[in-house]
Parts: sequence; C-alpha cells; structure tokens
Amino acid sequence: MLVPSVAVVVVLFLLALHRLATFRRKIQGAPPGPKPWPLFGSVHLLARHETPLRAFAALAEIYGAVFSIRLGSSNCVVVNDLRHIKEVLVAKGANFGGRPDFLRFHKLFGGDRNNSLALCDWSSLQKTRRSIARTYCSPRFTSQQYDHVNKVASKEVAEMLKNIEIQDLSKGLALKPIVLMACANMFTEYMCSTSFGYKDDEFNKVVRIFDEIFWEINQGYLVDFVPWLLPFYTGHMNKLSNWAAEIRKFILKRIVDDHNKDLDENMEPRDFTDALLLHLKSDPTMNWQHIIFELEDFLGGHSAIGNLVMVVLAEVVKNNDDVQIRIQEEVDSVTKNERPVNLFDKELMPYTEATIWETLRVASSPIVPHVATVDTEIGDFSIAKDTVVFINNYTLNMGADYWSQPEKFKPERFLSNGKVSKPAHFIPFSTGRRTCIGQKLVQCFTFVILSNIFQRYDVRRSGSLSVLPGCVAVPPDCFKLTLKKRRNKD
Repeated sequence: MLVPSVAVVVVLFLLALHRLATFRRKIQGAPPGPKPWPLFGSVHLLARHETPLRAFAALAEIYGAVFSIRLGSSNCVVVNDLRHIKEVLVAKGANFGGRPDFLRFHKLFGGDRNNSLALCDWSSLQKTRRSIARTYCSPRFTSQQYDHVNKVASKEVAEMLKNIEIQDLSKGLALKPIVLMACANMFTEYMCSTSFGYKDDEFNKVVRIFDEIFWEINQGYLVDFVPWLLPFYTGHMNKLSNWAAEIRKFILKRIVDDHNKDLDENMEPRDFTDALLLHLKSDPTMNWQHIIFELEDFLGGHSAIGNLVMVVLAEVVKNNDDVQIRIQEEVDSVTKNERPVNLFDKELMPYTEATIWETLRVASSPIVPHVATVDTEIGDFSIAKDTVVFINNYTLNMGADYWSQPEKFKPERFLSNGKVSKPAHFIPFSTGRRTCIGQKLVQCFTFVILSNIFQRYDVRRSGSLSVLPGCVAVPPDCFKLTLKKRRNKD
C-alpha cells in the first residue's frame, strides 16, 4: 500500500509544479499593472478620480495602453487604445464573449443574468434571440419597418407635446418623466402594438422602475468585485428583485396575455411580441423565460433613449446658444414652419444628428465589460480565462490623439461636406458581435423627440444641470428645464 501512496504524492507534487509554472508564465506574460492590496485589490485607485474610466486613462499613462488591475476578487485588464480595443471586440470577439458575473445582474433577470441579451455570456441561444430581434431593431431606411417607426414616433411625439403644453411652463419643468413615458409608448406601440395613457398609474410605476434600473446598471458597487460583502447589500438586492418582478407582472398582464389570446399561428407576426410567441411554439430550444425576458429587455431600451434625450438637452443648454439656434434654424429650414419634424427629415438635418453624436462622445458612457472565455492574448500579453476586460472608450472619445479640442462641445466635428461623418475610433454602441442591437431605434427615436422639442420651444436651464461625466444616465429625479414657446409655434 506504501508504493501507490508515494506514487500519488509524487504525481500530485509534479502536477502542482506544472500548475505553478503555468501560473507564473501567465503572470509573467500578463500586462503590467499596479500591485493590489489584500482583499480589495486596487479599488482604492479608482476612488481618486471622478469616474472609473478617467482613473483607467490615468493608469494607462503609467502602465501602458493595456494594463492589468485586480479589483476585489476579479482579475481585470483595461484596454485603452483603438488597435487593442478592435482586437478584443472584433478580431478576437469569440474569445471575449462573456460578461461579468455580478450578483446585481442576476437579481435583475430572475436569478440568471443569461436571461438578458446585453448581460449574458455569448451562446447559440443568444445568437438565436438576437436574430429574432434584428428585423425589428435594425429597420432599413427604405423598409416598411422604417416607415412604421416613423409613424409610431410621430404619433407619440404629438402626444408628448400635448402633455408638455398642459404643464406650468412659467417655472422649471420636470421634463424627464414625460419624455420617458413618450419613449416607453414608442417601444410598446412599435413592439407590442399597444400604448398607455400618461395618467395610467401602473404604466407610470413601471416606467419609473425601468428608469431606476437603467440608473442602477450604470453605477458601480463594491459588491460587484467583493462578493463577500453581500450580507451588507441584502436590502439593495431585494429591491432589485422586487423591481424585476413588478416589471414582469405588468408585461404579462397588460401586454402578453392579450397577444396570446389573439395569436394566429397561420398569419405573419403583427409585431415583435407576436414574433417571439410564434418562435416559442416552433423552436424547442426556446422556453417561456427566454421569450419574456427578451421582450422585457427590449422594452427597457426606452430608458436609454429617455436618458440620452435629457443628456443632450443638458449639453445643449449648458453650452452657448449657438448650438440650439443652429438646430432650430435647421428645423425651420426643413419644415418651413408648416409641420412637425419626422424621421424622414433626419437626412436633411445633419447638424441636429451631429449634436446627438457629440453628446454621446462627451458623455462617454461605459461599454459593458467583456470576459475572456478561453486563455487568449491581447497584443503580446497573455490573458487568462475568466479575466474581466474593460473597454476604455473614454480614451477614444476624449483623447487629444483622436480629437481636436476634445473638451469642447462641437457638433460640427461630426460634419463633412454637409453630411454626418463618424470616425472609426468613435464606437458609442460598441462594435463586433456584441454591438448594441437596438442602436438604430435609439438614433431614430432620439432624433424625433429632440428635434420636435427644439422646433416648438426655446430650452433654458432652471437651476443646476447635474450630469455625471462618463455616464449617459441621469438620476431618476434629475434637473428641471425652462421651456418657452417660440414665436409662431402655437
């Protein structure tokens, strides 16, 4: 019995040496970075700056365009330049298809973040779910879907303006709730063939919850990287679960149940909701949870648009009046003061569109982190499986190497020969296989809402304009604005 025992010990010892050597090779081949503290890693370095992305940019000056950083229990790599960002997102996108395993993400999606399209790991199931949505989320300019988007947007903007009109505009207006309800109705009308009244209490509650969740996802918490702190976040996690349950209840009761009653398997789908329900009946790899969460995920996209609208308004208002005047001149030139702006005017209003792009540039909202699903490389550096990879698009958006006078708000930087022109290093919706699938809808609805507001009103600040750098989300209870009707706009 002695010999086998010795043999086992020797084998285990050799295996341990092999693993240690492999670990050392990975460490030696890994990108350089700051020395971590016990338990918390280098989280303290991020606290020195206004946003994590600015902290990453500062650390890149010390350690290079690709560097390692340990955040709590997570090994992370930060990529700061275009060449290596494209390598991660495009050339080796298959190697970096995972998402961080944050506890908060699980709470928001029924206990499994893979129910989400944006926060899930890449898989054949997620590829199928994206393919179902692509027709509805990426309408081509000449398609019937694009025409439908235009009709939905125009109808809801008219309703939004009616609701603004009945407010007391003599003092600061809390515009965000009205904008969010308009955005939510655009999504439910387009994707579910239904809409809700602005005084519908259930609708108001769900729109508010979606906005709370959008703000939540755009924040960072220590528990994301130090999971043993979870007992201190019990109340917060319960709140996230309750939010998710309220949304699901509303969608089932007010949208899905009616669609199921009228669903005709022999007819073409009337909308995205029909398409999901029909696919559920024909695809054995899909289940009820996959369908409901996908619908919930896309309907939640309205929060991103509502928040972006508010950030654009803030940027325009806090800069000189020239930007607003140029937008209004463009609006008046196209519409001749005879009609509202519609989606087909976008090609004729490049400065207005450029203002949206410039806002996305200065906001530099973070791209969702990726995770290495295999041992791989970035440039000459070894990247171990399960490494969290941060894409620092703040460097791409605000770096002097990429832009002239990057701190200035200049929409004209996106214009060339009277048309919108976006450089290759500008990727606000990410790029590669995990690019934002709903970006076309974001662009369409944001344009129609903003251009009609500026057509009808002069917009001014009403007190402080608090917009966080590196974030396209604003707090649910955010700044107010003063709206004054322009002459001849009655």
